[in-house]
Amino acid sequence: MKAAIRKITVIVEETHLEAGIAIKPTTRKAVAAAVLNNPYAGQFAEDLTELIDIGAELGGLLGEKCIQALGILPKDAESYGKAAMVGENGELEHAAALLHPKLGAPLRKAVEKGAALVPSSKKMGSCGQPLDVPLGHKDAAFVRSHFDGIEVRINDAPRANEILVAVAVTDSGRPLPRVGGLTADAAKGLDGLR
Repeated sequence: MKAAIRKITVIVEETHLEAGIAIKPTTRKAVAAAVLNNPYAGQFAEDLTELIDIGAELGGLLGEKCIQALGILPKDAESYGKAAMVGENGELEHAAALLHPKLGAPLRKAVEKGAALVPSSKKMGSCGQPLDVPLGHKDAAFVRSHFDGIEVRINDAPRANEILVAVAVTDSGRPLPRVGGLTADAAKGLDGLR
């Protein structure tokens, strides 16, 4: 692996009760986050190939960790998302290099299919700052019940020369969705939208 990973954290969030109503089955989200050295920290580089290639490695690794943490088959994943936070010696383009050119394809493989764009966010930050990972249905972006997010925060990351990269996967949408629109069971997943 090209990535110099300092640590990986995996979190599973289960919602059992919402607005006083029992959620059965529970809604579950997993987020896997890697803290890695930023090879471009503190310098400008025109070519960010090293981070682009690392993104390809992390998409599968972190996606698989989420699937394992949820204890589901890849086909049973319903939504996904990705995010990155660069430390103070990095730049937003470093996060973009990790997330956009190559991370998506291995993540899609880890969750089986993934016709929709992977929602993403990027930011600069420091140790302990929260990173919000947006979520959307993996095959049909118009499924409103799956517009969601999960927060990850690691007390000692990202340090100035690091990047915190996170992938999130769910086995369901939000608890008690009721804003209408296309439902997950009616989605076709052919064009990534419906």
